[in-house]
Amino acid sequence: MKALCVFSGGLDSLLTAELLRKQGIDVLAVFFETPFFKSDKAVISSARQGFPFTAVDITDRHLKIVKAPPHGYGSQMNPCIDCHALMFRVAGELLEKEKASFVATGEVLGQRPFSQNRNALSVVAAESGIPDLLLRPLSAKRLPLTLPEREGWVKRDLLLDLQGRSRKPQMELAKRFGITEYEAPAGGCILTDKTFSRRLRDLMESRNCRDEIRHIELLLVGRHLRTSPLFKIIVGRDHSENEKIRALAQEEDFVMTAEFFPGPTVLITGCAGEADLNLAASITLSYSDAEKGCISLVRMESGGQNTQITATALPRESFRNWMI
Repeated sequence: MKALCVFSGGLDSLLTAELLRKQGIDVLAVFFETPFFKSDKAVISSARQGFPFTAVDITDRHLKIVKAPPHGYGSQMNPCIDCHALMFRVAGELLEKEKASFVATGEVLGQRPFSQNRNALSVVAAESGIPDLLLRPLSAKRLPLTLPEREGWVKRDLLLDLQGRSRKPQMELAKRFGITEYEAPAGGCILTDKTFSRRLRDLMESRNCRDEIRHIELLLVGRHLRTSPLFKIIVGRDHSENEKIRALAQEEDFVMTAEFFPGPTVLITGCAGEADLNLAASITLSYSDAEKGCISLVRMESGGQNTQITATALPRESFRNWMI
């Protein structure tokens, strides 16, 4: 018997996979990848516990949901109900290919008020396309019987009856299973982050977003200033962010750096006029080590051409209203 475990790499998915493995079931950990969540931590987590692992890219299907989730958003831009239903639907599509019999997930009844209440779990199961093959081992005893339980593929008495937001039962079970390293629950979906969600909403409302994936990746780095619906400035905050910004820059963008002072790499995307570029140059100098009021040169690169703009370093507070 083999099961696909929808696997985040966090404690709940680890426990789910381990509960099934202890019943003699082969488990394949499946991570669903998008620009909003990457598999790096799940790869480490699955390897640490010795679970076979695969990552499946669902970006195109997931983006449609993020833009217009039928069941709405959670606290921020997180369409949890529709997102979970999509993941389980794709997992169901993988059953035959992976020669697996059912899908397991680490959801816990009542752990998340929006997406893991009883009604939400029922909706997700119905819309997954595999409601009778979707097993939630951590709360199984509080939920309706599924086919794996009725047919004896899994022993229901060895499954759990967890409910609520406390993590203590999971942590105690982890100790019994010898699981000592796992991701903290706070390290979850970036779509629940207030700042990221604000930036994503701004991106979706802007009139200039041709390369959607690149723009989403840019949301994760730097300070973002929206000075026009057609124009955005991204300011690196450290050396690592400066490198990421430069790596994501394209020929049609403008990249600025202060000529004579250490400071940020600044990316300008969209339709920028002369006034916009002068403003961006001033922002570049203002976030460098130049003193307030200093007049100096800013290097601008675009389309393989280098030019210079004279700019004045202004108080950073003067840009606050443009911050996203």
